Amino acid sequence: MMERRRMEAALLVLLLGHLATALEVPLDLPQPPTITHQSPKDYIIDPRENIIIHCEAKGKPHPSFSWTRNGTHYDIDTDPNVNMRPHSGTLVVDISRERAEHYEGVYQCTARNKHGTAVSNNIFIRQSRSPLWSKERIRPSVVQEGVSLVLPCRPPAGLPPPVIFWMDNYFQKLPQSERVSQSLNGDLYFSNVRREDSRNDYICYARFPHTQTIQQKQPISVKVLNQAPVDERKPTFLIPTGLSSSKTVLRGRVLEMECIAEGLPTPHIYWTKVGGDFPARRTSFLHYNKTLHIANVSESDAGEYSCMAKNRLGVVHHTIRVSVKAAPYWITGAPRNLVLAPGENGVLTCRASGTPKPSIRWFMNGIPIQDSPKDVSRKVEDDTVIFTDVQIGSSAVYQCNISNDYGYLLSNAFVNVLSEPPRVLTPANKVYQVIKNHRALMDCSSFGSPIPKITWFKDSRSSTLDGDPYILHDNGTLEIDVAQAQNSGKYTCVARNILGIYENHVSLEVKEPTRILKQPEYKVVQRGRSVVFECKVKHDTTLFPTMTWLKDDGELPDDERLIVDSDSLTINDVTEGDAGVYTCIMNTTLDQDSASAELTVVEATPTPAVVYERPEPPTDLELTDQKKRSVQLTWTPGDEHNSLIQKFLIQYQDSLHHRGHWHNLTEVPGTKTTAHLKLSPYVHYTFRVLALNAVGFSSPSSPSGTYKTDPAAPDESPTGVQGYGTEHNNLVISWKPLSGLQSNGPGLRYKVMWRQQRLGSEWTQVNVANNSKFIVSGTPTFVPYELKVQAINDYGDGPEPAVSLGYSGEDFPVAAPENVHAVVLSSTQAEVHWDPVPHHLIRGHLKGYKVYYWREHSLHKHHPDHMGKHILTFSGNHSHGMLPGLHPFSLYSFYVKVFNGKGEGPQSPEQQFKTPEGVPGLPTSLIVTNPNLNSLTLEWSPPREHNGHITGYTLKYHTVNNSNELGTEEELALAANETSVTLPNLKYSTRYKFYLNAKTITGPGPAISQEVVTIVDEAVASRQVDIATQGWFIGLMCAIALLILILLIICFIQRNKGGKYPVKEKEDAHTDPEFQPMKEDDCTFGEYSDNEDHKPLKGSRTPSNGTVKRDDSDDSLVDYGEGGDGQFNEDGSFIGEYSGKSISRDTAEGPENSEAPSPTNAMNSLNSFV
Repeated sequence: MMERRRMEAALLVLLLGHLATALEVPLDLPQPPTITHQSPKDYIIDPRENIIIHCEAKGKPHPSFSWTRNGTHYDIDTDPNVNMRPHSGTLVVDISRERAEHYEGVYQCTARNKHGTAVSNNIFIRQSRSPLWSKERIRPSVVQEGVSLVLPCRPPAGLPPPVIFWMDNYFQKLPQSERVSQSLNGDLYFSNVRREDSRNDYICYARFPHTQTIQQKQPISVKVLNQAPVDERKPTFLIPTGLSSSKTVLRGRVLEMECIAEGLPTPHIYWTKVGGDFPARRTSFLHYNKTLHIANVSESDAGEYSCMAKNRLGVVHHTIRVSVKAAPYWITGAPRNLVLAPGENGVLTCRASGTPKPSIRWFMNGIPIQDSPKDVSRKVEDDTVIFTDVQIGSSAVYQCNISNDYGYLLSNAFVNVLSEPPRVLTPANKVYQVIKNHRALMDCSSFGSPIPKITWFKDSRSSTLDGDPYILHDNGTLEIDVAQAQNSGKYTCVARNILGIYENHVSLEVKEPTRILKQPEYKVVQRGRSVVFECKVKHDTTLFPTMTWLKDDGELPDDERLIVDSDSLTINDVTEGDAGVYTCIMNTTLDQDSASAELTVVEATPTPAVVYERPEPPTDLELTDQKKRSVQLTWTPGDEHNSLIQKFLIQYQDSLHHRGHWHNLTEVPGTKTTAHLKLSPYVHYTFRVLALNAVGFSSPSSPSGTYKTDPAAPDESPTGVQGYGTEHNNLVISWKPLSGLQSNGPGLRYKVMWRQQRLGSEWTQVNVANNSKFIVSGTPTFVPYELKVQAINDYGDGPEPAVSLGYSGEDFPVAAPENVHAVVLSSTQAEVHWDPVPHHLIRGHLKGYKVYYWREHSLHKHHPDHMGKHILTFSGNHSHGMLPGLHPFSLYSFYVKVFNGKGEGPQSPEQQFKTPEGVPGLPTSLIVTNPNLNSLTLEWSPPREHNGHITGYTLKYHTVNNSNELGTEEELALAANETSVTLPNLKYSTRYKFYLNAKTITGPGPAISQEVVTIVDEAVASRQVDIATQGWFIGLMCAIALLILILLIICFIQRNKGGKYPVKEKEDAHTDPEFQPMKEDDCTFGEYSDNEDHKPLKGSRTPSNGTVKRDDSDDSLVDYGEGGDGQFNEDGSFIGEYSGKSISRDTAEGPENSEAPSPTNAMNSLNSFV
């Protein structure tokens, strides 16, 4: 029965006369709401940020918005934390005062106006979660070498699920292999363990992508024993278990299956699909072949898959049966909006599939269609709604809901019944540019109801463009598959329906392709020489090319030796590093061409000196094969002077128009001695030739004989034809005149033609002498004109010129923007909106809009601020603009003007808006008064800029010590009407730093700071002064200083006494050199003089060469003195003497001379012994 009804519906559709297609309705026409942006169905939010649930819609009139939450109406006005953005349905939830999880649930947005109601998807709001790892005691794993092992991860269940990876204590990823790998659930599997697996830092990490947090499991310790060897064994599967398993996956998702086996030696994993092959482009094998990954699953991927684990002892198999289910998906796309004229027919189709088969429900304006008012023009047939003979007032939004166990599709499509004449939406006078022999596409996007019929015309409009080489598409686009030069010109697109006709003009310019005529050539050059790569290009003269050079497909090195000219690359002082492939690329805005050549660098070889000079000039110039527009020139080359001639340059002189001036005509390669020259009419030619080699150009050859060409009609039309006005009632037509060479004959003049750009308009023409402009007076203001300028002379007319478009003079706009209003975005920003002024009221080229705005007064002070006007200019056809840098809590006025090339139009009515409160400014002052021992008073003045109602002040302060370290911060909240506060219980003689800021309901403003030191305790200070100024204290200090000075002088005198003592006497007097009691009277050791300072201690060794060397563990008194050059006599006595520096002796028995050390050095020496 259902199939029969489907067939009947299909036949009815075929019998319907005119089926309207989906159109984009201009926003200035009445239309039901269309939802343009909404949050995703499954919306996971970050609990640290405000929740934004998007719902944007368009319509005429602009729709209003409402919401449901968990199936019931959601009154956002009762929740102070929820706001709806102006002119939008988007909800913004402030979570600073409420936990985000309080707003979890299912939300749905409704947009409605008088023509219908559109609904959004069900938006499931869930808070992202990254829970902590549960505390657990993990016992070390002690296993025998060769057995299998699984280290569990078991991360906390997050939303969305975390990404798992294993690392060590040093945050390095643990190496994985065919033997050791991570499973899809995050566990770490060892097919068999080895002794090198022993470690105590197996750490599983979970990264929660939504909140970008990483959590760590407690480290796992593994100890591998090697007590008894484990026998080799065939593979067995660790996962999955058993011989077979099953898996269900949704169409379009990713199918991942894994097989992890244990065994010794390590088994290899192989995959097959039973009775089929893997989809080549969607299949990959991951984790050392243990995971089979199939992307974008389709129904054909269902079936049985087999994984096999194999080592040299055996094989094990496991079969996985995969079934593919499908949430609903579109077969022919979602239903499209219908725009129908009264009496027309149309169809809404909602065709989708899924597994299991989904059910279809239709709604109208959000209400089940069976509960909606009956409409004889509407008939529902399963997945199709058929409309016949619709009438004004039948507009509505239809919802199609398709669902099964795995999901749903919800689509809005409106039926808009309109009666509208046609209009073309493609911009007028748009210029399309295309390269010759490429495809050209010219748009004619239109709207109308009934749907307009599109026809195209070219230039004279003699016939419609239909058939080769033109292809007319259903959307109005005109295609030329292979564009040629003759396809250039002006095209007219005409849209017609029963209510009217609309024309739009565009232009097509077919450009010559960019081609490299002389490509760079392979070069072999010696190191240290120079090399030149040429790259000469031909391109369309109206395009602006750019030359780029590459080396080995990368940028050229930044080296001054590489010089890039317009058509060449020069490399000076070539090195081995310059070898490579060089590519020149010529780009234009439409196409490009490229060519490459290789450079080989070889070692330089000495060669005999060769003298290079410029070539001798060519001789024997002769003119042959003389025709009206061409002649052949031949010559004989001169001496090359050891450098091959690269090219010949041919120049000409026109003795009729420019006698004495030589012009470059053409170049030919150095291997040719003949050139076929194309000539222009009405020129008296004389030719000469120059030769070029590596040194430079030769002198010019002797001139040839004169060749005179006959006059003719012009071959070209003037270029640069423009039309503009200097007054509101004139039209200035200007052009670039032809040169004397282009005139082709005497009597050059111009035929100037113009007409208004409208149907039936006739051409007006006038002949102008050799000039470059003509002024047409008495024209209407800013009207488009078609212009042509044709060159003529005494021998005839030039070619038919192309039509150009110009405009008569502009005048001031006569209308102001309407529907001007402001949308306040923040305390410092607002957005001004307006309806664009109609084009015919602008009376000129639209340059843009200007917004004049000024601050009337602060809402706090209630008096004018006398602020001047600000002007913001928005170039182009804008309908809104941003006003930045506003003052919070203020009243602003503004108006909008449109302006063209002539000037500004009238202003719109003044509008006003208020900015909300912002944070206050800096308090005006902060001073400290009444400082006491442990208290002080702070006084302040309110901020100059309140930016709202001051709700209070916050005072923070802390101590600061001499090293600028900060003490504990204290904070006080103060009332808004307070301007001073006394702080008790402060520490005396302590530096404090205070910070004070004001607050509004928006938040705190910037803080003013002040630093102060509390008063010193007078009792303590007086005691310190008393002690320091007492006579007994001063006398004591002087006595101590005198005693220290006397002691220093005595020690200095005793240590610097002269005299040497035989070592034998010292040894007799002192049997133990390690024990030397210090004398109290002269601060020396025993009877030793200062010579003994350099005597080695016990345990030191005296080498045979007479120098004193220290044992590794013993010290020597030499180390303590500043001198180190002590020596021994023949009898072994030490003859060095302790002093401030080393002493050398002239003779062995001469008197000792030593510098007296300073008292400071003496004390330092004493201290080193003590």
